[in-house]
Amino acid sequence: MDTNILLESGTNELEILEFKVADNYYGINVAKIIEILNYQHVTPVPNSHPFVEGIFMPRDTIISVINLRKCLGYPDDPDIEGLFFITNFNNLNTAFHVDQVLGIHRVSWEDINTPDSTISSEATGVATGVIKLEDHLVVILDFEKIVSKINPDTALTVSDIDDRQPEDRDRSHSPIMIAEDSPLLSKLIVECLKKSGYTNLNINNNGQEAWDKLCEMKEKGTILDDVHCIVTDIEMPKMDGHRLCKLVKDDDKMKHIPVIIFSSLINDDIRRKGESVGADAQLTKPEIGKLVDAIDGLVDKYEDARKENKF
Repeated sequence: MDTNILLESGTNELEILEFKVADNYYGINVAKIIEILNYQHVTPVPNSHPFVEGIFMPRDTIISVINLRKCLGYPDDPDIEGLFFITNFNNLNTAFHVDQVLGIHRVSWEDINTPDSTISSEATGVATGVIKLEDHLVVILDFEKIVSKINPDTALTVSDIDDRQPEDRDRSHSPIMIAEDSPLLSKLIVECLKKSGYTNLNINNNGQEAWDKLCEMKEKGTILDDVHCIVTDIEMPKMDGHRLCKLVKDDDKMKHIPVIIFSSLINDDIRRKGESVGADAQLTKPEIGKLVDAIDGLVDKYEDARKENKF
């Protein structure tokens, strides 16, 4: 199946791969997928996590296989071989074993609904969105959280910035806007930035919420004082990070505000999309220390330009 990214940048669209596990429908952003393969024999690994089915080696690369039936709490069905889809995010290749792949759908982020706390809690939930396709609901899974539960080393950790002390510079006067739909990741990013000294933070659950606030600031005439840098995820319900970045950079008043795309999805294709919408920096999510460095550099340039009345 061809999973090349054909979407234009900044249109607020994505392609969802729909698949089944047991009798239920799930989805994943096609941008995360490298390849879809028929079932192959895997080699079990002693003492590995219960959700890890084993490893296999397509094209001379060893890849771990996660059994989504076990992960989602369904019993094994020996009559179903299923398929693998190989993903890449957070600079890690991982295969997921599913029962059936149904197809690819082009949808808008506006059509993806954020699940409430009864469906997906911050601590245990693995759903990032729900979308209605034809006559059924499809749950978009949080594959980053699934992998981080199996291998915590892939997750953001506050300890990554332990050697950064707030006193090495005064960051408290620089207002930073954050757009991140994952409550857990948003909490970690906020904690890390505050630990570095960035205490003036404007937190948003998606790109649409951030854009609405930016428009309000622009209407008040305070936009250039109220936001000195925007940090945005890519995958978010209502409005994604590429669309948010494009809107900011296309606006004559806001275009000077630096935008950092901070996402698990950064690869060559996604990087080109980010460049096309004007992103000032693009970082993959484990690089929380580099995020602080990127904010420091861009905020310095922005604030120096403001002092020199360049905009």
